[in-house]
Amino acid sequence: MATKKPAATKKPAATKKPAATKKPAATKKPAAKAAAVKKPAAKKAAPKAAAVKKPAAKKAPAKKAAPKKAAAAETAAKPAPKRSAAKADPFNVGEKVVYPHHGAATIVRKEKLEFKDEKQNFYVLEIATDQLIVRVPAASAIERGVRPVISKSKARQVFQTLRSEPQEAGSNWSRWYKVLTEKINSGDIFQVAEVIRDLDYAQKIKGISPALKRMLAKARLIIISELQFSLDVTEEEATKRLERALPKIEVPEEV
Repeated sequence: MATKKPAATKKPAATKKPAATKKPAATKKPAAKAAAVKKPAAKKAAPKAAAVKKPAAKKAPAKKAAPKKAAAAETAAKPAPKRSAAKADPFNVGEKVVYPHHGAATIVRKEKLEFKDEKQNFYVLEIATDQLIVRVPAASAIERGVRPVISKSKARQVFQTLRSEPQEAGSNWSRWYKVLTEKINSGDIFQVAEVIRDLDYAQKIKGISPALKRMLAKARLIIISELQFSLDVTEEEATKRLERALPKIEVPEEV
């Protein structure tokens, strides 16, 4: 019975140790290398970011345009005072001029008066026909329609306008009245001559209203005053020449 000991020879089963050869699993280290490969990617991103920032720095020189605006403003402001001086005194004392709606006048003197919180030069005009005194700012006299008296050659053209064919009112009297008013206020002697020509014709043919009669009388005074200065004649002589220039209208007698 003691001979059964050989059965213990089963110990070789311990040869299972080779299973520990699983150590090659440590080859996972290359994974760390893969992680190291990612480092170049980080390097690529860094240069790109730096490259984008560089163009932004180039925009800084655009600030140089700001001083140019200031220089332009300075050059625009400098000529302003010189322009007003050119028209500050276009006429002289004693000169014959025409003021719209009033007719010919003489500049009798200059005065310095306060206007719009500052002292300005004024022309004192003595109207030839109305015995009226008018004060006009010297700096804006031309803008207000003040002009020199016409020459003798222009006066002859005025007589030609008076002899030309008149224009009738037509059916729209209100429109005609407005046109005549604009002409008489224009200061243009040729347009005032047209007013006299048309109203004188209308008065001789069929009569005109009291308002148009007053307009005709005013237009005659304006023309006569300027012809008086232009031709260097008396008021009476200027009136006679005006009457001779107007056409004679033969009105048929009623049967």
